[in-house]
Amino acid sequence: MSYPRFGTTTYHRHRSPRRRRWRALRPLIAGVAVLGLSALTAGVALRSHAEHRVYGPVGPGQTSYQLAGHGVVSSAGQTPVPIASLAKVMTAYLVLRDHPLGDGDGDLDVPVTDADVADTARRAGQDESVVKVAAGETLTERQALAALLLPSANNVAVMLARRVDGSEAAFVARMNDMAHALGLRHTIYTDPSGFDEGTRSTATDQLLLANRAMQVPEFAELVALPSFELPVAGTVHNTDKLLGRDGFVGIKTGSDDAAGGCFMFRAHRSGGDLTGVVLGRQGHDLIAAGLNAARDLVVSVA
Repeated sequence: MSYPRFGTTTYHRHRSPRRRRWRALRPLIAGVAVLGLSALTAGVALRSHAEHRVYGPVGPGQTSYQLAGHGVVSSAGQTPVPIASLAKVMTAYLVLRDHPLGDGDGDLDVPVTDADVADTARRAGQDESVVKVAAGETLTERQALAALLLPSANNVAVMLARRVDGSEAAFVARMNDMAHALGLRHTIYTDPSGFDEGTRSTATDQLLLANRAMQVPEFAELVALPSFELPVAGTVHNTDKLLGRDGFVGIKTGSDDAAGGCFMFRAHRSGGDLTGVVLGRQGHDLIAAGLNAARDLVVSVA
């Protein structure tokens, strides 16, 4: 069952159209040489530890999902690939682990410096996903996490990393330590936002992280928000346009030329909660490609 394409804004792009022209062949090559999947046909072969399977086509790329009460079902070819902004789930998880929000705004204020404003301008010039900030403003922890998870702000990912651990490198090292502790055996983080193509994982690893992150009530609450009000940027909107449809309650989109369309998701269904990850979807609108693949999977499974 197809689903209507969604419109995009500059919030949703993680790499510029200029880069897409000279890198247009990379997703095709990666899809054949790295992923090695034969999911272009309707009968997708799945490796399953459960007694259910996908009955409809899920498209190219990697897939991993789990219906509550059942085992994990993963597509073949779980090779580490770029995951774009799905990396921000680990960033948020670490921040909340160290600084729980509780019922308030958290204890981790994030002051915005002149250097942060300059960094934001540089990233915006590269067509990265950012939110507007102003020197002298202070984001509460809740505001910073909302900026990180809803409009997927790369600039705020770096600001949070530096605020928590003093430097981006120190925070990234802890991301990798946590990945190891959680059993994400095929995951490496090279930055807190996922903009760097060196940040790589598999759908199966990211499913483990999705289940762990959604156990944190504040995280689950944030990713279910359709919009949020920030002090300087104003109203920002969630890139997950499936929220409120077919039981979807999150979790995180991601997209760029190297990663394709990615989506970590959870949906409430009559058969139980279904949590899943799709990576490497292709199409003119990469975010929509990831969302469409997830919706088709949810409808066919639960």
